[in-house]
Amino acid sequence: MESTSTIVVKVGTSSILRGDSGHLALSTLASLVETLTTLRQAGHRVVLVSSGAVGVGCQRLNVKTRPSDHAELQALAAVGQPHLMAHYETLFSALKQPIAQVLLNPDALGSRPGYLNAQATLEKLLAMGVVPVVNENDTVSTLELACGRDRVFGDNDRLSALVAAGLDAAWR
Repeated sequence: MESTSTIVVKVGTSSILRGDSGHLALSTLASLVETLTTLRQAGHRVVLVSSGAVGVGCQRLNVKTRPSDHAELQALAAVGQPHLMAHYETLFSALKQPIAQVLLNPDALGSRPGYLNAQATLEKLLAMGVVPVVNENDTVSTLELACGRDRVFGDNDRLSALVAAGLDAAWR
């Protein structure tokens, strides 16, 4: 693998939340962050596509079962996203690795101007040595929330594929 390769890593909700409690799996997050920082320090361009905002929102508000109401799911994502990012920020900062939050949705990436703007932003962040943390913007997107756990692939899976293709990632 050449030192300038782009690596896009997608992590799902089930990987970062403990199944028994719904709380963040902090040791898993820490290990993920350490691995991504090590790759970044080795000269790779690293992008993290992270799910989990709704799950963290459920945990924060003590919601035991995932609701089916779209507005409630969007509200839970709005509650969970900053807390998830706060954990990423704390862990990456401990290793002196800057990150950026990038909220996208496939609708925006479906238009040429939206795609080019997202691509330019990600390219600039990578050139600056920043690890972009990408997530579906659940407050304006409904496809993943509508289908939720009944789908094999959610919008963050699709989003990670779009990001990887847009950045010509060597590893996806």
